[in-house]
Formats: sequence, structure tokens, C-alpha cells
Amino acid sequence: MIGQQSWDVGIGSNAHNIAATFAQANRVLYVNPPLDINSLLKGKLKSRLKTISQLLFGKKEAMVKHSKNLWIYTPGILCLSNNWITSSKIFRLLNYFNNKLFANSIAKTIHKLNFKNYTLFNDSLMFLGLEQKRLLQPVNYIYYVRDYMVAVPYFKKHGTWAEAELMAKADLVVTNSLFLAEYASQFNPKSYDVGQGCELNFFNPEVETKIPADLVDLPQPIIGYVGNLTASRLDINLLEQLSTAQPNWTIALVGFEDEHFKASRLHKLANVHFLGAKAPAELPSYIQHFDVCINPQAVNEITIGNYPRKIDEYLAMGKPVVATKTKAMHMFEDHTYLGSSAIEYISLIQKALSENSFNKAEARIAFAKSHTWEASVQAIYNLLIQLEQKDKELSVKENAQPALSY
Repeated sequence: MIGQQSWDVGIGSNAHNIAATFAQANRVLYVNPPLDINSLLKGKLKSRLKTISQLLFGKKEAMVKHSKNLWIYTPGILCLSNNWITSSKIFRLLNYFNNKLFANSIAKTIHKLNFKNYTLFNDSLMFLGLEQKRLLQPVNYIYYVRDYMVAVPYFKKHGTWAEAELMAKADLVVTNSLFLAEYASQFNPKSYDVGQGCELNFFNPEVETKIPADLVDLPQPIIGYVGNLTASRLDINLLEQLSTAQPNWTIALVGFEDEHFKASRLHKLANVHFLGAKAPAELPSYIQHFDVCINPQAVNEITIGNYPRKIDEYLAMGKPVVATKTKAMHMFEDHTYLGSSAIEYISLIQKALSENSFNKAEARIAFAKSHTWEASVQAIYNLLIQLEQKDKELSVKENAQPALSY
């Protein structure tokens, strides 16, 4: 497995969960992304730089066994920084050099582990993954799309053509939403939505939690949000309209604020309460004591294809949920209330408050619990089996063709 995130990234990661699930039945090598010269010069990722230095001088093991079937490998290499280059021809040349350097490093480790007939799974590493099918020659090359990355400024220059080319080369493209599957299918007909797993161990509605101290004195109903408060992903204007129109509702926002949220008019509204970032283990107690949970998502290129993991967390606690209507939210429409404006949010929250019931809560919990990493990975296994069967059928057909004579 190669991807954008290091194993020690410190936040929830689809790649981590998929790797751990793969490792239940397979040997897995998880490869951390290498450092590049630009990050070195700008002093970014200082801890990673220290690790790379130790690797280069043989003071640290590059490969560590994490669990029974899972190894973590950190390449002791330094890649060229090439994303600033305007010319796609020059970028491609330097990118091939980086791909070759990366592949050689991985190949040595694969040899040490005696991996043969392996599948290469790429978690959206579009530049360093571009040439890996040719260089590493896996039995199958799977490209995983979990975000619409080409909308992110860093990837706009070369990512639009590089990701399209990579997907076209892949034996299989898998995504975590319908929107992303439709996007990928433009470049590879073998593109499929395999759903999303969620870690719901913390989110157990049967465990009664004490009401958090900063919720105790807040008047009900409490309309709550849990997650990072970033203007690129959340609609500040919608929240301002909602809070102003319903001054008797308490709007509780749990999470880290970016500068846009800190400067917003929301801080001047008496019924809006910013409760700050909380430890993951604390979040269920907040959700449990919200009357309605919301996800006021901004709809833009970055967010439109996202699978909203927090929706599963809300539902796992049995809570009524009002969220912004997007293509990725279609799968939740039987268990959530979907709106597109502040007016719709107000109406839907009122509806959610009035018709909440034990039966609805139970249905929400059951639905959330069906979204497991085991189910998502099994979908990938099923697609690989189908791919293998089609290859066999094609081989039989080709061998059955009569020889041409002249």
C-alpha cells in the first residue's frame, strides 16, 4: 500500500483502516510517502526529516513490524520537488525520476519480505503512483479515490491530467462515494463505489454518558455539530442565518476553528456556543446530549464528493441528523433529513425534533453499524475476483481463436 498519509499521521485515516482490514487475511506492506526537497528546505515535517536522516545513516530501521501481518516501511530517500514546474513535459520527466527512486526503494523491501504475486493499492498518491504499475509490475494495481483531490490548489496544475492518466492505467479504481465513482468512470470503466467503513467503537448509545460540563447550562433544544470548523468545508452563512432565525435554539459547535470561523459573526450571536476541540473519546457524550445533529456542509469542488464520516457517528448514537444535500448523501436519505438552504434546515430541524422516536433511533443505529471496514474491503475482494474471472474468460477466448494462415 502506498498513499498520501504516513502511518503516524495522528488523525483518522481510511488507508490505516483498510490496511488493518487487509492484514486480517493477507500480508501487508504499508509504505510511508517519502520526503521531498521543498519540505526539507522549508523545514516542514521536522520529525519526518529526523527519521529520514537516521535512515540514511543506518541509525534507524526502515521497516518495522506493526502487527502479525502488517509492516510499516519508511523509504530513506529524498524526492525532487517538481510541482512548481509549469511545463508538463519537464514535470513528467522529473516525476518519472521520483517514481523510479520510490519504486527501487519499495522493490528492495518487497524482496526482503519475499512478496510475490502481490496487489499494489494506491491511496490517491497520484504523482508518485503514476508510473508504479510499469515499474513494480504488480498482479493488480488498484487506485483508491476518497476525495476530489484535483480541486485542491496543490493538485490543480498537474493533478488533472496525472490522476486521469493513472486511473486509466489502473486495473481497478475504487472510491468511497457515488460521486467519485462517476468521476473516475470517465477515465476507467472499471470504477466502483465500495462504500466507507467507520470506527464506531466509541459511539455506543447504550453507554449512558454524563452530560459535558459546558453543555449543562445551555437551553434546549441543542442543535450540535462535531468536527473541524473550516470555511472550505462548512457553510458559515447558513449557520448565521439559522442561528439568527431561531434565537431560542442553542447552536453548539464542537471542534477546532479556522481563521474564517474565528472572524465570523457567529461569535456575536448569544445562542451560538463554540466549545472548542475535544479528545475523540469525549465526542460521543456531546452527540448523546444533542437533540439534533447537523452537518452544514459547504457545497464546492472540494466537498461535493466527500463521504461524511461524521454522519455515521451521529447515526450510530441514534440521533436525528439534518445535513446538506449532496450526491454522496443520497445513500443516507432514508435515515437523515437533507436540505440545501437555511430555510430548509429550519423546517427539517423542526421535523426532526417533532417526529423523533425509539424506532427511528434503532433504525439509524442499525444503518450506521452496517458501514464497516470489513464490508468495504470485502467489496474490493469481490471486484478482484470478478477481474480475475474476466481475465480468464478473455484468455480462453483468445486461445480458442483459429490460427490465421496466409
